[in-house]
Amino acid sequence: MVTADEWDRIRSDISFGQRFRGTVTRVPNPGVIGIFVDIGLPVGGFVDARLLPETADRWPTEGTVTEFELWWADERQQVRLKAVDPQFVTDDFDEYLAKWRPGWPDERGQAVP
Repeated sequence: MVTADEWDRIRSDISFGQRFRGTVTRVPNPGVIGIFVDIGLPVGGFVDARLLPETADRWPTEGTVTEFELWWADERQQVRLKAVDPQFVTDDFDEYLAKWRPGWPDERGQAVP
């Protein structure tokens, strides 16, 4: 756990779409919650189940090393990630993006608020 000031500093140094090589550290309920990822920051990374494939057998397993991009970071001391490798992304990502985050292409490279 980092202090609020440390978290603010970390957030000021990251941007949407920034890529990190990470290791999946935990898959607590495959197909239900999401996965925890170590990307080398003092706070944890997490990929929400909604951004992962619909079937859990396609999710990356513990120990998988792959590339992730920063999807979101807010007051919770955790970075939300999206896998870069299409095999680890929901099949309907384009539809999801159009409905829930249509500004994503323009947000890439922008500072996290």
